Amino acid sequence: MSKIDRQREHQANERTFLAWLRTAVALIGFGFALSRFGLFLNHLEITITNGNLPLESWVNSQSLGLTLVIVGILVIVLALWRYNQVLRQIEEAKYHPNPLMVWLTAGIVIFLGLLSIPFLLWQQPSNPDTPASLSSPTER
Repeated sequence: MSKIDRQREHQANERTFLAWLRTAVALIGFGFALSRFGLFLNHLEITITNGNLPLESWVNSQSLGLTLVIVGILVIVLALWRYNQVLRQIEEAKYHPNPLMVWLTAGIVIFLGLLSIPFLLWQQPSNPDTPASLSSPTER
């Protein structure tokens, strides 16, 4: 293999690593935003209901956000491992593509995306103490 071909392969490996890193940063950022937005909604509801907040289950936006952050960190670890593996294979001229990491990451992101759908569709029932629900629809 010529020196320029080897250089191109290493640069392609670095670009692939950086793409995985961007994916991980996006997962971490989305997880952080989801978690903080859920916390904001809890505080808003406490303010509106004067401190009456129903008990939450362990499945909430904070736990889903934390899961996304953890998955993002794991993607960084896997990306580093894969980068070093490909680096070694390029140097030994024995590169073998392996789609396992792509399928694994895609499956995890799809699963977490499916978990977030109920949060998008879930609407909290209106509180009878709020001003909008005190009057009946015929009175408005």
